[in-house]
Amino acid sequence: MALLNFDSTNVKPLEANEPIPAGWYTVHMTASEMKPTEAGDGAYLACEFAVLEGQFAARKLFTNLNLQNKNPVAQEIAYRALSAICHAVGVIQVADSAQLHNHPLQIKVSLRPASLSGDGKNYEASNEVKGYRSIQAGAAAPATAIPQGLPPVTQQAPAAPAAWTPPAPSFVPPATPAAPAAPAWAAAPAPVVAAPAAPAVPAAAIPVAASTPPWATPPTA
Repeated sequence: MALLNFDSTNVKPLEANEPIPAGWYTVHMTASEMKPTEAGDGAYLACEFAVLEGQFAARKLFTNLNLQNKNPVAQEIAYRALSAICHAVGVIQVADSAQLHNHPLQIKVSLRPASLSGDGKNYEASNEVKGYRSIQAGAAAPATAIPQGLPPVTQQAPAAPAAWTPPAPSFVPPATPAAPAAPAWAAAPAPVVAAPAAPAVPAAAIPVAASTPPWATPPTA
């Protein structure tokens, strides 16, 4: 027997953590720790996420990143997942995993059904983290169709048509015809008419001046 003096009025009852449906969830990393593998030949980064909104707000999701593993493929996958987390939260250079805490991001969650292992162990259904992306990348995803039954969206009235302006006439009247050019003959120079030459006079017909008679010469003093 133990004396408790406990009042459960102000404490939310604990619910069984059934797996949440598969899909994208907005979360932030709340804890991280490097732990050794069971075989002791490697180590993994144990990451804890908490859902930030929606029906499953405050639910915890877990994943392990095999950063030190003898299997090079498993190790490469782990470092690529770590790089996706860094890019999703905008912290590219990381010295300590605590730098990744409390930064919102989105993770893709899958649902692994219950199974029976080869050694007879029963494994309950659980969630697995399959991908990471930034909040901005999630907001850019295509919008879903509007569900049926919602009120129709009010449509805006069509805009008034623009005022009609008659088009300019396509007919252009012909230009005033130019005066006809003068005929070539009108501009030709007047013919030059040569004057008739004087008729030739025979030499015999020309009178020869008579010589001065001696008596006409005055006497010399």
